[in-house]
Amino acid sequence: MHTIESYIPALRYRWLTPLYDPLVTRFMHEEVFKERLITQAGLKPGMHLLDVGCGTGTLALMIKRAYPQVEVSGLDADPEILKLARKKATHAGLDITFDQGMAYSLPYAENYFDRTVSSMVMHHLTREDRTKTFREIHRVLRLEGELHLVDFGPPSNIYMRLSSMVLRRFEEVDDNINGKLIEFIRSAGFALAIQTGHYDTLFGTLTFYKAIK
Repeated sequence: MHTIESYIPALRYRWLTPLYDPLVTRFMHEEVFKERLITQAGLKPGMHLLDVGCGTGTLALMIKRAYPQVEVSGLDADPEILKLARKKATHAGLDITFDQGMAYSLPYAENYFDRTVSSMVMHHLTREDRTKTFREIHRVLRLEGELHLVDFGPPSNIYMRLSSMVLRRFEEVDDNINGKLIEFIRSAGFALAIQTGHYDTLFGTLTFYKAIK
């Protein structure tokens, strides 16, 4: 049985949580691939958007700044990281709702969101929880609603292949690296699920996905 209390923090240890933003910004250039994800989402005023596994809220804040008339909600299991997200939103003067909960048991009504986004979350989940998460995302999306996702994917070159070999030792990324994430998305019931591109980082290749309910 899973509980909020058993959740593993983004950097494995809670004392490392304050270092999350500086590390990701410096070594993965997160604003670059997150800007690309936002552009891919095709947002419009009045839409309801959920950031699944929002972490410290960087993606949610970027979306709200770019699209102030979009209703943005973020969800994460880690209460400490959510404190940082709320603090960042308050400091920026942005109206964003941050909820605590598990990705594979979303605390939202069916058919509510126009868009869901997720960045660098799925590789933290077991195969069972990943399967449930995509089903939950499908459930909370409206008809013709869209999922836009970026996470580790198949290596794009030899260097990325070497990086992925190291990564496999620390994360639950085998399915991602073997290109199976798209299968999980499709099996959740989405009418369309495709890969839309990739972006190489120091730690491996990131793949972008789009799915439509």
